[in-house]
Amino acid sequence: MRSQNHDGAQRQAEPLGGNSIFADDVDHAVSSKCLTESQSFAPATKVLLQAHHSKTDCRLTRNQRCDLINVVVLTLLATATRFYKIGQSNRVIWDEAHFGKFGAYYVNHTFYHDVHPPLAKMLVGLSEVLTGFDGSFTFQSGQKYPDNVNYVFMRAFNAGFGVPLAPMAYFTLLNLGCSSSAALLGGLLVCVDNALCTISRFILLDAMLLCFTSMSVLSLSGLYKYRKKPFTQPWFKWLFATGVSLGLVTSAKWVGMFSVALIGLYTVYELYELFGVPETRMVGYAMHWAVRVLALIAVPLTIYIMCFWVHFTLLYKSGPGDAEMDSLFQANLEGSSLKSQPLDIAYGSQITLRSAIQGMGLLHSHKDAYPDGSRQQQITGYTHKDSNNDWIIKKVHGQAYGNTTETVEFVKDGDVVRLVHAGTMRNLHSHAVYAHLSMREWEVSGYGVDSNHPDVNDHWRVEVVEELSQRNPEHHLRTLVTRFRLRHLQQNCMLRVTGKSLPQWAWRQAEIVCDRRGSRDDNTIWNIETHVNPLLSSADPKDLKSPFLRSFVRLNMAMARTNNALVPDQDKIDLLTSTPYDWPILRLGLRICGWGDSDVKFWLIGNPVVWWTSSLAVGFGTLQLLYYCVRRQRGICDIPSPIWKQHLYVSGILLGGWALHYLPFFLMGRVTYLHHYFPALYFAAMYLAYIIEWNSKRAAALQKKMLLMALGLAAVANFAYFAPFTFGFSYPATELSSRKWLSTWNIYNQPQ
Repeated sequence: MRSQNHDGAQRQAEPLGGNSIFADDVDHAVSSKCLTESQSFAPATKVLLQAHHSKTDCRLTRNQRCDLINVVVLTLLATATRFYKIGQSNRVIWDEAHFGKFGAYYVNHTFYHDVHPPLAKMLVGLSEVLTGFDGSFTFQSGQKYPDNVNYVFMRAFNAGFGVPLAPMAYFTLLNLGCSSSAALLGGLLVCVDNALCTISRFILLDAMLLCFTSMSVLSLSGLYKYRKKPFTQPWFKWLFATGVSLGLVTSAKWVGMFSVALIGLYTVYELYELFGVPETRMVGYAMHWAVRVLALIAVPLTIYIMCFWVHFTLLYKSGPGDAEMDSLFQANLEGSSLKSQPLDIAYGSQITLRSAIQGMGLLHSHKDAYPDGSRQQQITGYTHKDSNNDWIIKKVHGQAYGNTTETVEFVKDGDVVRLVHAGTMRNLHSHAVYAHLSMREWEVSGYGVDSNHPDVNDHWRVEVVEELSQRNPEHHLRTLVTRFRLRHLQQNCMLRVTGKSLPQWAWRQAEIVCDRRGSRDDNTIWNIETHVNPLLSSADPKDLKSPFLRSFVRLNMAMARTNNALVPDQDKIDLLTSTPYDWPILRLGLRICGWGDSDVKFWLIGNPVVWWTSSLAVGFGTLQLLYYCVRRQRGICDIPSPIWKQHLYVSGILLGGWALHYLPFFLMGRVTYLHHYFPALYFAAMYLAYIIEWNSKRAAALQKKMLLMALGLAAVANFAYFAPFTFGFSYPATELSSRKWLSTWNIYNQPQ
């Protein structure tokens, strides 16, 4: 196909397969090229012709038609596999119990806590809003969906995020220099993997995570494609698309940080290479840094923070997640009991004290005594609200306060006070007796009965650390907004929560000590959470505003703490969990629902052709890369430098993406599941297509296409063979015993 311009020059169409693995910077995107044929006319005539008789050539080249057909086929196939029989089961499946419920919290505007960032869960909530869901269904595992809950649309909404994976894999491979045939294979492998398909068909977060991950690597591939054309419009487009993708993927799940690591390493390497170019000027080099900082740091961070702002805005009612946040945040939630209480603390007030360290809870005591040491009453940290968390703030022994309805004596910064446990009337006490777990610190105990046994070791000085209210000229100790330390007057130590849990004799509650070193970290900081004093009026809401950034940081810290607490129980056999060693070889599948003979059953298992061949490709490609690196180090250059450099870049993106999304799980102490491997699998499937083409570059074009076609057909056939596990089956699992290819696959229960 030819198109003639006004100079009479001719432009040849791109040859089929011209975008091969040897291409460097070839623009192989699907686009229409419209060139007017009236450019040689006079301006006036040109305007008339454009208005009435303009003729355009909008035809596509052969390569572009091929790409368009491939993408349409992949999209239709992905749509069919993701949506087919999506309402097969009318029961809550697997983690729909969690994420469907989290979506309902957004519908009800009720604050909750979870380990994941909010974006994907807010999208689940959006799907529920679009169905008219009223938020009343509780999403209990295995529960039947009522008629008024449109679970099919909710699942379809999620499945919509699974559809783009295949076409985005196709364009990613094109941008990295692969031929259309190899790109088609990569997209097809992603499309017909049973595990990637299954995970997209339920109300879960993984389809969104995978979609945003694929967006990130697609954007990175576009940035790679235009790496030699910096500061052009396409380069800027891909750069900022990369930043937006990073913001989305990290806001869906923290696993998205692996994509940040991949793109960060790529960017650092690219800037390192650019620094070594003699023609590079420092001003231009500084510009490279500046635009990357803006696009790849500022943009993602802004998106991440804004997602939490929307999260807080939507969840304005008190709910099950209150206790994970600080007292001041809780006081700003609608329906919170912390709203209507006095602000300034007076002598005689009944209070509770919360540690600044999230998860350590409130200062607590009970009638049980320490089994050794002083054998006095235990002082602990307790996370639940309880009457044994109540303390009365009083003056030191020998001093009285004269509160009346007209005059009240307030507690100020620097005052020396006593804290008397409301339930047992024991004084908060410390002495030169070693603590029970933190042996370098002093024990804190409950001693005496109010003033019946006066002891100077009951005295503590209030030291204000931070005042979150702008209006406090009298330096009063205040509810919620004052952060302070309690220094023991005699031992000169600080009341501290250690983060350790006491043994069963203290009900495994948090250890409280008196820090002899006088540490000034957050473990020694406290705030007053609840305050009861009938002589005082309620606080002005203006004094109880919780700064957004402070709440943002606190929530992320709580998420990290909860995530780290998800450790496997070594004494419990859990058939749902798996280890990173199991994933590349597909050693285990995962039952995600009840397994009765008449139940609709789903088994989360990958396509063996995709998983096993991609794992082989990763292993072979890694060894081959090391082999050629050693040979080049010895001066043996089998591959021309430009082609070798391109191979390093592409391998760094695909093989590096697999490694960064897989290997960190070996270092994690938390419990792991099969679906944690899915982002790494996405990279491995694309790398398989790439490495086949790389190693068949000397083969005839027909032979290469036959090889790619054979693998693609095998993957499709395997998908169809394992389709009952993906789309659901309601007959006994023993009828599928022929599909048990490994002895470790728990398709059916073994007879006893």
